[in-house]
Amino acid sequence: MNSHLINRLDSRQADFQARYARLLQWDSARLQDVEQRVASIIHQVRQEGDTALIRLTQQFDRIQLHPEQLAFSAAEIDTACQQLPEEDMAALQAAAERIRAYHQWQMPNMGIQRYVDATGMQLGQRLTPIERAGLYVPGGLASYPSSVLMNAIPAQVAGVRELVMVVPTPDGSINPLVLAAARVSGVQRIFRVGGAQAVAALAYGTASIPQVDKIVGPGNIYVATAKRQVFGQVGIDMIAGPSEILVIADQESNPEWLAADLLSQAEHDEAAQAILITDSAPLADAVEEQLQRLLHTLSRHAISRIALANRGILITVPDLATACQLASQAAPEHLELSLADPEAALPLIHNAGAIFLGRYTPEAIGDYVAGPNHVLPTSGTARFSSPLGVYDFIKRSSLLGGPLSALRQIGPIASHLANREGLTAHQYSIDCRLESAS
Repeated sequence: MNSHLINRLDSRQADFQARYARLLQWDSARLQDVEQRVASIIHQVRQEGDTALIRLTQQFDRIQLHPEQLAFSAAEIDTACQQLPEEDMAALQAAAERIRAYHQWQMPNMGIQRYVDATGMQLGQRLTPIERAGLYVPGGLASYPSSVLMNAIPAQVAGVRELVMVVPTPDGSINPLVLAAARVSGVQRIFRVGGAQAVAALAYGTASIPQVDKIVGPGNIYVATAKRQVFGQVGIDMIAGPSEILVIADQESNPEWLAADLLSQAEHDEAAQAILITDSAPLADAVEEQLQRLLHTLSRHAISRIALANRGILITVPDLATACQLASQAAPEHLELSLADPEAALPLIHNAGAIFLGRYTPEAIGDYVAGPNHVLPTSGTARFSSPLGVYDFIKRSSLLGGPLSALRQIGPIASHLANREGLTAHQYSIDCRLESAS
């Protein structure tokens, strides 16, 4: 039995890779009954629209609504903003400004880009924003105004015409910070519905809630399953797993700071993962001592303790190059480089959602106010996917056009390939033009 607060590994142990791989795994198996219940909810909303939404909202959120009450009124949003202390609104505004500035920097050149090739063909692409985006925001205890900013502002910067937000209001309650964040972010319409039924409404539309082109935002297993099931009808951002942090630290790092950073993710969820990799065994010992000390001070200490015991890891390695290799293997959501020279380690890192450079850049600063998006790939998907950004709300259309002279040069090639594929209508659509011009 593990006597430590957190799992301890050494990369030089014979069974290290097997143990490391096992701890990295997250059981994302979807329970069959969840799949079936979500499918039933989606079917009800598709068939009955607002009627199903109202019935399901009463069932799950214990609130009775009429169709005209599904949307928050402008007066309700105004009241929520007026209720907030000035420092709350100021913090939201400051964070929004920084997030907006970063995503404006991220914007590609919109419109048309093209070139003319040697045959005279015009080739290129046109970039345009999607028309309407749906933003899912959790309610109740997991109510994060920062996620409203992070999901809505990139869409607004990208030029999305309409932002539609859904948020559950259990027992009729709503965090006014969430409504204020929506106002600051430019969200036009907010509906007081949540769960799989809200995802279905965004995907298929109802009399009250418009159909969107893409759904973004976090949620529980029912929301995640619903997003998976409606994908194809609409786009989605990603299917997010538990929060993750991996810290690479040298012997000069402050163990209290490192412990605080590990706990900043462990407090999210019992399935969250917090990993420290260091070439200093004394530092690993000191971090474990600080974890034990700090745990008692946390409001979510019980959740944090379970997360550390289940999936937390302190790893000692012979050198920092090995640390970077192990970090890339994990492909973590958040990667901190608590090193004297983090830039030197950067080329050795191949997979990570967000990389925090240096001892004075804790992961939590990225959650709220740094600017880059905090919606990041989890569960190793940073191997092939990226943070949410303006490009998630932009689509590309290819452009191609040319004169007869270009068709005469490349048409016979296409005709030959169409013939070889047995697609005679394809072949004829080219040949008839060439023949009429001869």
